[in-house]
Amino acid sequence: MKVLLVATVQSHICQFHKPLVNMLHEHGVEVHVAARNNLAEKNGLALDFVEKVFDIPFARSPKSKNNIIAYKQLKKIIDEGHYDVVHCNTPMGGIVTRLAARNARKHGTKVYYTAHGFHFYKGAPKKNWIVFYPIEKFFADHFTDKVITITKEDYRLASKKFNTIVEHMHGVGVNEEKYLSVTPVETKKFRQENKFDEHFVILCTGELNKNKNQQVLVQAMEEVVKKCPNVLLLLAGNGPEEMNLKDQIEEAGLSACIQLLGYHTDLEKYVNASDLVVSASKREGLPLNIMEAMLCGKAVVASNNRGHRELIENSVTGTVVAECSPNQIAEATLELIEDSGKRKKYGDAAKKTIQPYTSKNITKELQSIYAVSYTHLRAHETGAYL
Repeated sequence: MKVLLVATVQSHICQFHKPLVNMLHEHGVEVHVAARNNLAEKNGLALDFVEKVFDIPFARSPKSKNNIIAYKQLKKIIDEGHYDVVHCNTPMGGIVTRLAARNARKHGTKVYYTAHGFHFYKGAPKKNWIVFYPIEKFFADHFTDKVITITKEDYRLASKKFNTIVEHMHGVGVNEEKYLSVTPVETKKFRQENKFDEHFVILCTGELNKNKNQQVLVQAMEEVVKKCPNVLLLLAGNGPEEMNLKDQIEEAGLSACIQLLGYHTDLEKYVNASDLVVSASKREGLPLNIMEAMLCGKAVVASNNRGHRELIENSVTGTVVAECSPNQIAEATLELIEDSGKRKKYGDAAKKTIQPYTSKNITKELQSIYAVSYTHLRAHETGAYL
């Protein structure tokens, strides 16, 4: 059996789909990947766990001519590859791939699409429903054998509105072996080596872009350090807003209490070494960084979006602020800085709540989702198929 995984960029496969690849390999499946090579931007990430990689010039913008080139290259790969399953991800990767796989579907190839968070949801701008909903429904109804959703809200909507098989799974799998392998002794040493012992450490992980909204966290820190000058905010990630954030931090005089870490593949050390995790994202599907924090027993302060609400129960496993303003973020952060008992209570509850989202459980869900493909393979090998 052969499976082609497709996404706009290769880092997406590296970061989110290793549990899927591992599960497929355990069942003797050959896995290929088609995505744009952006790994030079992601220090330490390597797509070395699949059999073949195709560098396809996807662009995130639907207006880019590169997507026409990507379509032609991908169609040739799919038509010649004779894949049992083509599994696509990300908005542009999903659209281009499903168009390119039309002919292959006629010859038995199954096409799966994982929606990592629809742009249309309760509370989304009206234009999102006008633009994105008809596109997703059309492609689901006509070009997709299975839509895989990772939020309950998306699952309910897609099950009701889309004319195809719709599955739900608990995210892409938080790596419990990686994040729980860090011992208290290792964490203590890491804090000492990085001089974190002198600080109350707050961690925010994510691409430095407008949606992740780190600018609000910088503004909130101006209020936090007035009452708690020993606080250190770590911003892990890289992206288009990096220079703007640097300028903002310097202009605010916060260079001593905010560090831009860049891109890291050893985030398990930083999560375990942190005292609190924060996120101010405007929009999220089901954020892996929040799952990682909760798995490590960390209290979280997060903005009010559907991805955060699905993971965090307000005042039970963390704090979801009603309005993502610098004042509310600062107020919620200061409350947890000053109350270690509440931080521990939230963290302990979070660790229990997040168990369905671990890689171990996700692997079971993926096996169920791919069961049709294994049946297809066995029938094909015995000559019973068609």
